[in-house]
Amino acid sequence: MNTPRKPRFPAQVLPSQTGRRGLGGAGAVPRQPLGPSAPLVSPGAQPANAPATPTPAPIATYPPSERPPATAPAASWGLPVDPPGQESARMRMVKRLAALPHLHPAVLHAMQTVPRHAFIDSALMTKAYEDNSLPIGFGQTISKPSVVARMLSLALQAPCVPPGASRIPMRVLEIGTGCGYQAAVMSHIASEVYSIERVRGLHERARSHLRPLRVSNLHLLFGDGMAGYAAGAPYAAIVSAAGGDAIPQAWVDQLAIGGRIIAPTSNASGAQQLLVIDKTASGVRQHALEAVHFVPLKSGVD
Repeated sequence: MNTPRKPRFPAQVLPSQTGRRGLGGAGAVPRQPLGPSAPLVSPGAQPANAPATPTPAPIATYPPSERPPATAPAASWGLPVDPPGQESARMRMVKRLAALPHLHPAVLHAMQTVPRHAFIDSALMTKAYEDNSLPIGFGQTISKPSVVARMLSLALQAPCVPPGASRIPMRVLEIGTGCGYQAAVMSHIASEVYSIERVRGLHERARSHLRPLRVSNLHLLFGDGMAGYAAGAPYAAIVSAAGGDAIPQAWVDQLAIGGRIIAPTSNASGAQQLLVIDKTASGVRQHALEAVHFVPLKSGVD
């Protein structure tokens, strides 16, 4: 997707419209044999009354040269110095994750940098670096760290990403911003990130969490994630934080050749599995991975 860079867009959100789609996700359960995979795409994924394509609201206007490097501590991100014990807790979290198979070192480095505690309620601060999903309001959760690491490692292994690369040199799309944590991690491993959220309250909360970080390559959108975001396409990777019965056709259409979709999808028995779809010049290939549990993918906005 080495296309000319599109211009920034003015900050804007859509008016509230009808319909719902869940966001966020809980953690993966131990891997186990899975049943037949779900249909690849859903031809009716976008409802007739789907909202208009959202306009991205850049969370910062700082030029790329002012973006803190990936090794910057929380303080240089515009955040206060880590509360006592949080930095060491984050290091322990990353050390535990490093013992798991198939995780990309660049993702672990990003998770060592991004302060997860800054994206959750202060009452849950002591649990910020445990490998658990946590409530973030509006009936949603922040995914457990091991799930974030797994999905983003798969994104970095997309066919269009050069072997051994520590950064995706193309745009990526996140479906379900939630509190903004995963989007912040993604900003360290991709050249440009678009993240769309259907719940207005979560969209605004993510903006408030991310604004102090001054992340110049991250755009937050308010809109229907099932429709994707065509204006930013094609994408090297699309990562979904909600699971449906099938992958929306819009996502496949917006994926670059060599791009990859990582999304939870229900199989024939109704259980969710992590599905990887790779797009080739002749079609698509799908691979069903471990069992997972995410909230349902829904259309529309709230």
